[in-house]
Amino acid sequence: MALIPYSFTAVIWQHSPPGGWYFVTLPRKISDEIRSALQSEEEGWGRMKAQAKIGATEWKTAIWYDTKHKAYLLPLKADVREKEKLRAGIEVKVEIKV
Repeated sequence: MALIPYSFTAVIWQHSPPGGWYFVTLPRKISDEIRSALQSEEEGWGRMKAQAKIGATEWKTAIWYDTKHKAYLLPLKADVREKEKLRAGIEVKVEIKV
């Protein structure tokens, strides 16, 4: 199956600082579209394989469906944050393929 591309901007947030994971939340409209079309592709805990890109950094990852936000969350690994100089509270442009 061909990957479906999405592009959006979102604010980076950190779960349970200090030391918690960093995420961006996919917009509700995009999350709804992905979930309605591809929920059958989810693995355990609402996990779905994805490719993401912020700035010049592209990586293979997964998104997770969060029932509290009713949206998918994209985790931002430390090496991605370091390469792109990312921190909580800043808005970033994200490209993702699922």
